[in-house]
This record gives sequence, structure tokens and C-alpha cells, in this order.
Amino acid sequence: MSGGRITEIEDVEPAYGNRDIDAVARELDRQSLAERARIGQRTRRRLGWLAVVFVAGFLTSVWIAGVRPADPAAVGRLFVPSVIVAGAVFQTLDSAAGMGFGTALSPLLFSLNYAPLEVVPALLVTQSISGLLAGAMHHEFENVEFSIRPPLTDATRAVLVLTAGGVVGAVLSILIAYLALGLPGTVIEGYVAVLVIGMGVIGVARQYLPRSNVYRPRRLVGFALLAGVNQGISGGGFGPVVTLGQIFAGVYEKTAAAITALAEGLVSIVGTLLYLTLFAVGLSVEFVLLPSLLVGSVFAAVLAPYLVRVVPGKLLAYLIPVYAFGIGLVVLLQLA
Repeated sequence: MSGGRITEIEDVEPAYGNRDIDAVARELDRQSLAERARIGQRTRRRLGWLAVVFVAGFLTSVWIAGVRPADPAAVGRLFVPSVIVAGAVFQTLDSAAGMGFGTALSPLLFSLNYAPLEVVPALLVTQSISGLLAGAMHHEFENVEFSIRPPLTDATRAVLVLTAGGVVGAVLSILIAYLALGLPGTVIEGYVAVLVIGMGVIGVARQYLPRSNVYRPRRLVGFALLAGVNQGISGGGFGPVVTLGQIFAGVYEKTAAAITALAEGLVSIVGTLLYLTLFAVGLSVEFVLLPSLLVGSVFAAVLAPYLVRVVPGKLLAYLIPVYAFGIGLVVLLQLA
């Protein structure tokens, strides 16, 4: 891989928008380490405003969790050190490598004796917020270029494709797997683990094989549907497939991680709205973990994009597939 060469676009699949999908990330990697580590005044000012917004959001999460100042025991549950640290670690990995938050954190929280209705809703809300924030910070730190105004950049179009495909694939997979086939949970999780391991191995092997930097946008549709199916039938596997799928489609690693973060945040909103609706109508949905998860994850959603900015892209080219391999292996070991 050449960090100094901007990705080409196949003639049959022309670029959309006014810049190549990963042009800003490749331009950034041509700068020195000291230049990449420097944070501009505008960014520092925006981070200050973000801190104010976070305080307001945290207070809202406390209210949703049902914690009241008059209950000292309940207030103590706002800051669970193990949950804060775990949220920060796995969200850092997720926002930097495009995978691992839900897949790795869910089993850990279950092992701490939290119930599914305490874990899943809080994770979805957290992933929605941290995914959107991480996507914005990746843009701020120039790992990607998003735009909500025409002409849309290639990265923005990729997010839309991955989000739409993820939602459609998830809905279809739920109907097929649970209503029609009734597949056992171990079979589903084993399939996802093997798929992620295989993609991780291919990702590492690509670093030693002749390959092209040509960006093929149409490949994203298939990977988006496959990722959505994984998410729908197992609750995980979206990030690894989407991130590695983009890399296989010719997207630079830094940009692929940034696009995945935003797409995963948007897809998680669907599940978040469902659980918030159930909570609003009075069903027993718990958000007691939400404040602790937010403290760690929001910090990580800012830190990880900055680390991606500073770390050389060549390192991520190995880190992402190796990390995917590790996630798949952990899932298989849990099934053994």
C-alpha cells in the first residue's frame, strides 16, 4: 500500500461528489507525525462546546436511568468503575478499528451479572451517540470528509449505502432466521465468528499480495447487506464486515474506520428508538448502565479518531484485520 497515492476510481464506477473517498486521509498521512498530532484552535474550541453538550446529555441519561439524588445507593450506580473502563477501552477500539464495541462488551457485562434488558438497550443508546460523535470527530480530525449538502462526497454516499443495507439486511435476516428457519443461537454465532475470522485472514494476506487501490463502490452494497444480516441474526458482526468490506472495495483504512463509525451509529438508532418506545409505554427496560457507559464511550469517541489521525495508515492496515481475527476467535472460544 502506498500512503502517498490517492485512491483511483474505476472508469465504470465514477466518483461522486467533489473529492475521492479517502483523499483527505491520504493527504493527512503525507504530513509529519508532529503535524498530525497538532490540534488547531478551531478544533479546541469545538471540543470545549462538546464538553458542555456532554454534561447536558449525561444529566439526561441519569434521568432516563431513573436515578434520583434522594437515593444515595442509586446515585452510586452512576459511576461503576469497571463499566466505565470497559466502555472506554472497547469504544476506543471500535471507533479506531470500526468494530468490537457490542461484540466484545456484551459478554463482559453479562459476566458481571447484568441482565440482557440492562445490557442491550444501554449498549444501543451508547453506540448511537458514540457512533455519531466518532463520525463527526473523524471528520473534524480529517480522517474522512462528510457532507450533508450537495454535492455529497463519496464518503457520505458510502455511509448512506451501508446504513440502508444494514437496516434492510437486519430486517430480512430476522424474518428468515427466526420466523422461518428458527436457527439455533450457537449456529448463528459460530457462522458470524468464522466469517469474521476468514475476512481477517484475507485482510492480512492482502498486505503481502499484489493489489490495486481502485475504489469499487458497488461492492459496498453486498457487504452492507451481509453486515445487516449478521447484525439482525446475532446482534453483532456489523462493524467487522463493513470495515473490512470497505477495505476490500479499495477504501483507505483510516477512512473505512471513520465511515463504519458513523454508519454503525445510524443503524443503532433503529434499535434505540425501539427500546425507548418500549420504555416510554412502561415496559421493563433498564437503562441503569447508560450513565457509566456514556462516560467512558464519549471520551473514547473523541480520543479514537484523534489516534487514527496520528497513527500511520500502514499500521492500521495490519491492526484492523488482526483485530477482526481476534474478535472472531474470542466468539468461537465462548461457544466451545
